[in-house]
Amino acid sequence: MRDKWWFPVVYMFVMTSFFSSIVIGFSQVTGARVEANEHLAFEKAVLSVLPGLFNEGTSRSELHRRFVERVSSPDKKTGDAYTLKDSGQTIAYALPISGQGFWAPIKGVIGIKADLRTITGIAFYEQNETPGLGAQITKNTFRSQFQDKVISSAGKSLNMKRPSDMLGTSDVHAVTGATQTSARLERIINDALKKWLSEFAQTNGEGRTQ
Repeated sequence: MRDKWWFPVVYMFVMTSFFSSIVIGFSQVTGARVEANEHLAFEKAVLSVLPGLFNEGTSRSELHRRFVERVSSPDKKTGDAYTLKDSGQTIAYALPISGQGFWAPIKGVIGIKADLRTITGIAFYEQNETPGLGAQITKNTFRSQFQDKVISSAGKSLNMKRPSDMLGTSDVHAVTGATQTSARLERIINDALKKWLSEFAQTNGEGRTQ
């Protein structure tokens, strides 16, 4: 049969179909898991910027339970931010932020207290910046700077300054050796805050909180 002219064609067709089926099947099996992990990473980021909802070492199932039970979904009234409430009173907002980093998109969440001025924290759930440099934005030494910073009402909402500079109430230190990542992240944060505060004011009235 191997001497037939059509045998190589049929053989290649069968083998291609076989291995293609394996690849497609593998993708379908792992695709759902990848999507679930991405969603969990987002939930973890939201919880970590909202007061009292995140602890290191908490199980995946517990994180998901807290997210579902304690975090209100975004709507037009909150400017598309997630919300933490207690007894009907807003405690803080979790605002998703995203934009182009130095190498790839940076996606994260920034927390803001109900006063619309005080930052509760920042977290990232997707980034591909340079390991050891731009990727330092995910480290606690960088992220912890944002807690209790005040959103400025003049100029930039938040400023990133050189590591040697003195800091004000609306300033944080940039990542050493990662000028481009720091500059792009500063733009992402300020663009997101400016847009959110504007939309929030239009929907709820200037200076109001829920």
